[in-house]
Amino acid sequence: MDVLLTLNSTRNMTVVVFWGNNQTLDPNVFTILSQSFLDEPLVLDFNGDMIPDIFGTVKGNLRPQICSLIGRNQTWFAALDSVNKMYIPHSHAFIDLNKDFTADLFLTTMDANEIRFEIWENKDGNFSKSLDLYATQKPPNAKKIGQSTFADFDGDGRQDHLLPVCMDDSCRESAIYRTVPGSDKWIPILSNLKNGDTIWGFTSREPTDLLPYPFPISIHIGDYNMDGFPDALAILKNTSGSNKQAFLLENVPCSDVSCRSVGRMFRVLWDLTDLNRIKNAVVATFFDIYEDGILDVLVLNENKANSELTIHALRNNFDADAYFVKVIVLSGLCSSDCPRKVTPFGVNQPGPYIMYTTADANGYLKNASAGQLSQSAHFALQLPYVVLGLGRSANFLDHLFVGIPRAIGTKAVRKREWTAIIPNSQLIVIPYPHNSPKSWSAKLYLTPSNIVLLTAIALIGVCVFILAIIGILHWQEKKADDREKRQEAHRFHFDAM
Repeated sequence: MDVLLTLNSTRNMTVVVFWGNNQTLDPNVFTILSQSFLDEPLVLDFNGDMIPDIFGTVKGNLRPQICSLIGRNQTWFAALDSVNKMYIPHSHAFIDLNKDFTADLFLTTMDANEIRFEIWENKDGNFSKSLDLYATQKPPNAKKIGQSTFADFDGDGRQDHLLPVCMDDSCRESAIYRTVPGSDKWIPILSNLKNGDTIWGFTSREPTDLLPYPFPISIHIGDYNMDGFPDALAILKNTSGSNKQAFLLENVPCSDVSCRSVGRMFRVLWDLTDLNRIKNAVVATFFDIYEDGILDVLVLNENKANSELTIHALRNNFDADAYFVKVIVLSGLCSSDCPRKVTPFGVNQPGPYIMYTTADANGYLKNASAGQLSQSAHFALQLPYVVLGLGRSANFLDHLFVGIPRAIGTKAVRKREWTAIIPNSQLIVIPYPHNSPKSWSAKLYLTPSNIVLLTAIALIGVCVFILAIIGILHWQEKKADDREKRQEAHRFHFDAM
């Protein structure tokens, strides 16, 4: 793995790449990009060669540019024919938006001082602007716009555009909207941020001496209860005070008239004691600390008394023994020529798309999807893998689909299907060769859950119970045999006379 750093000075971003070498990172081996960006860049795989590229607007050129670093050599070229200015801070994304398992490009732009959303669809390996996938304008009457986030909110296998907004300048009226695919309609999925008499709202942070970088309004996505519907973490501010806290937004069935058309909504969990203890929170996100497939929480907060920042790690103690599948898609590349008969692994990449379909405990079709490393700027803090919840259904996954970005000028979709995947497992996908999905391989690692121990105890208990019954019956049968033998010994045999 390499490390990309952005250095901010006088509203320009200088990008430095430190090159990894096996298990080490040499601080003396680095590359400084020859052009400065106007905002944080987006890391993506623009040409589908499974080598990350750097996307952004550079100083002196309004059209977005791509910097390719193949062989550590810089190659710059214009990316798209977008005529609009890129919005700062942006929330661009590199993710499949039309369920063809090929990553598209989502841009946040400005047109006549209005925020616009552009979707560049990958068609046959080339990006072309699409006007009918999602809404291109912000929700009506929204005053402040946060960072766009993408998730399969309602479990239909398609990514939804989620947008946190403030309807007034003070954010006393905050909401999260979701687009309806194929229209310009926005549906509120979280609009009531009142806890008792206290009104909470989203907050954005301006640069300070302690944190010289702005924190835009944002939410971070993760399925904390593994029910197959993604939840979220958000920083909310008490509008009548100064306290800021991290809150968990649970994805639940819709109970409001405004969201019935999408069927799901967010509900704020106000009474999580561990989160409530952390005051002056700055950012919160999900992370699998124990590598057990259960998403934990990391919270960064500010201590204003001594001007220090502290990271808090909260373990997810969700009791229900739900199931999951954890997928990481690698590049399938070697740093040099691979030895014969050795499959190259590579490292995780931006752009792969994962979706599963299976039957739940009631026999109904259930599916969910996610993109890997779709956003990489402005504290996106995405996991380097995908964790998909399965609920309490212990069935094998009927189908698991994995797709990687399409190469330029290539019509064939690069997608592979696996069947009968064991729940509570981690799947490492190696897409090699890239253009031959039938040859792709996958390594499956099983993560035992509490149900394994409970099943073993139940099995042992059943065996002991059966053995006890067999023992009792055998003892009764032996007593009956002994009684018959004694009766036979005392019987008078007339034949002997």
